Amino acid sequence: DKPFRIFTKEDIARYNGEDESQPIYMAVKGVVFDVTSGKDFYGKGAGYNALAGKDATRAVAKWSLEPEDLNSDISDLSEEQLKSLEEVYKGVYLAKYPVVGYMSYRVLGKPHDEL
Repeated sequence: DKPFRIFTKEDIARYNGEDESQPIYMAVKGVVFDVTSGKDFYGKGAGYNALAGKDATRAVAKWSLEPEDLNSDISDLSEEQLKSLEEVYKGVYLAKYPVVGYMSYRVLGKPHDEL
């Protein structure tokens, strides 16, 4: 098993699906997933490509692809959005995709990335 990596926003941004020779990574709740097997969803030009190469926690919780939601700040989300986030995190990401690392803010014990 490879050791887990710690990713900064700049690190994960390199794995956004633009370079087909690289895997596609995205993070939810500070956990970085290899979503390459879902490249029909996350690859270049695909519907969810906006989430690739980012910690998209807020976007996943809100079912949003808006640029202002492509971050990890969940401090102002509703109970319903937080519940949805938990369901998708467990039911989709943890269930389907391998974990390759963690965002640095999670390791450092911060609530979210500095925006």
